[in-house]
Amino acid sequence: MDVTVIVPTRNERGNVAPLVGQLAVALAGRRAEILFVDDSDDDTASEILRVAQDAPLPVRVLHREAGRRGGGLGSAVVAGLRAAASDVCVVMDGDLQHPPALVPALVDRHARGDCDVVVASRYIGGGDSTGLGTTLRFGVSRGATTLTKAMFPMRLHGTSDPMTGFFLVDRSRLDLDSLRPSGFKILLELLVRTDLRTAEVPMQFLPRGEGESKASLRQGITFLVHLARLRFGKMSLFAIIGAAGAVANIGIVWALTALFGESFGIWAAIIAAVVTIVANFLLAERFVFSEMRDQAGGFWRRFLTSFAFNGVEAAIRLPILAVLVHSWHISAWLATAITLAVAFVARFVFHSLVVYRPRRAVAGQEPATETAGQRIIRLIDEEAMRPGEL
Repeated sequence: MDVTVIVPTRNERGNVAPLVGQLAVALAGRRAEILFVDDSDDDTASEILRVAQDAPLPVRVLHREAGRRGGGLGSAVVAGLRAAASDVCVVMDGDLQHPPALVPALVDRHARGDCDVVVASRYIGGGDSTGLGTTLRFGVSRGATTLTKAMFPMRLHGTSDPMTGFFLVDRSRLDLDSLRPSGFKILLELLVRTDLRTAEVPMQFLPRGEGESKASLRQGITFLVHLARLRFGKMSLFAIIGAAGAVANIGIVWALTALFGESFGIWAAIIAAVVTIVANFLLAERFVFSEMRDQAGGFWRRFLTSFAFNGVEAAIRLPILAVLVHSWHISAWLATAITLAVAFVARFVFHSLVVYRPRRAVAGQEPATETAGQRIIRLIDEEAMRPGEL
């Protein structure tokens, strides 16, 4: 096949026949197939099989029974990507809001060879989002797009519509096992978790055909949770482990001084620091940087590098804290918060770029024209948004 058109559906029976008919016209003369991934509770799957009998191009259906639909539409798309007969896959909704006539334009744009994803955008010249209907839906869509681009300014640079459900993707450029789709916004998942070259074509977003929209408050909450997990996944886990270590540190000092007296305070602080540094390292190894361990240096090298950095960081942070309080007259709690926040970022960056740095760089992985500063910024951004499932 030259292209597989993946259509996730849920109770879209009335739209199947017109969608297949319009796609058949648009893809006439091309080796193409239509793959429906159906999560319906009605007879949509039966209707697809009926329409497939007389369709002028191959039509298949992958029906997912209740209980196997975790991840929603996003996981349905991933299932379709796994089952597609072609590496060139076009993803579109089954409600006729995505114009089937635009599919050839997506395929032709990809054929130029300079992109891995072609986005059908509502927000570039020639695009139109009137199919959203109400002013409220339009405002929610633009607001979500603005928020998403602000949270991923590097990954989504040059992509005007990362929230669209209509796009082409080269499956050979994806690691499907690394994806953790949740809800509707599968394109965002692909762009954030994978280094893909993007291009865009304008789309006229049409009114829905038959049936009802699946958008809901629950889907909106799912999107926000997924967005937070994508942006702050790994860093948030690192922060949670650090916060737990701080609480444990206080608890150890309290317990030891209660047992041996206040005169044991210095030793209690040293013991607590050592215990929490070791514990934090082991937890980060298991839950934050687990996918990076095999390519990094040996365990004891990672441990000693991490331990040494934490010791140096503490030795630097405490004098700075004293200067902020005594010379700059900043309140102790605010100075502590400032130094801890800076120390957290420094620890995360150091562990991501130094402790777990791959032993050998992959040839051709970094742009030839990239400066040292750009490389550091890019690596920080990449590590900060690596997924850390909560």
